[in-house]
Amino acid sequence: MTAYGFLPIHGYVVKKMKKVLTIAGSDCSGGAGIQADIKTMTAHKVYAMSVITALTAQNTTGVYGVLDAGGDFVGQQLDCVFKDIFPDAVKIGMVSNIETIEVIAEKLKFYGAKNIVVDPVMVSTSGCALMSPDAMGTLIEKLLPLGDVITPNIPEAEKLCGFDIKTIEDMIKAAEIIGKNLSGSVLIKGGHLTETADDLLWHQGEITWYRGERIDTENTHGTGCTLSSAIASNLALGYSVEESVSNAKAYITGALKDGLNLGSGSGPLNHCYRL
Repeated sequence: MTAYGFLPIHGYVVKKMKKVLTIAGSDCSGGAGIQADIKTMTAHKVYAMSVITALTAQNTTGVYGVLDAGGDFVGQQLDCVFKDIFPDAVKIGMVSNIETIEVIAEKLKFYGAKNIVVDPVMVSTSGCALMSPDAMGTLIEKLLPLGDVITPNIPEAEKLCGFDIKTIEDMIKAAEIIGKNLSGSVLIKGGHLTETADDLLWHQGEITWYRGERIDTENTHGTGCTLSSAIASNLALGYSVEESVSNAKAYITGALKDGLNLGSGSGPLNHCYRL
């Protein structure tokens, strides 16, 4: 697979790239959110675009402030992207309130967006709530059904399924409950399990396990954003869901293994380790 295509136009060769849109919040420290997404997409040699849902004041030690962009402005950004540079895939991250979720769902359906990856970001790595308590129902009802792939981690999956997840059997049960009303795939990330880092992909009753290497590092800021963006990038490049998840896991493993150590808290991974 390649990110590029070449078209001869009036004697010139015009380079065409696959395009991926991230709809998420901004992280001023660069490790998560929009910034992590753009770095990840660039590392996959696709053209990155962004719709910012919120500004956050955060660093490796925590989130200290959130300023929502508002549904109207999010809608304007989406119109500008889809009317001019139609994306080959869409990644959705932090969507903090009902109005924003409703606008995103409406616009994606209106424009016929494809290859949608939804990362249901609810709480930051440091424990800060990134979604209003009343917005989860709207997320489940209006946004998750649009996803080709949903990528909750264990705590997020627990909120979606309604029970604690401690074992791989719990992961299977949770995936079935979350996925029963969805047409897309559910990827439950197992990084929060105590003994393994295995991920489970569920699609219409079929289960695929992705065995993960647990890497000894505290620098995991933005791993969820990075994985979902990598999956979206691979989908844009034409890989299947199963291949996209496998490729994305290999990418994030390399980014963690690179050993970047920045900040005094949970630092970022190196998104550009293979450039």
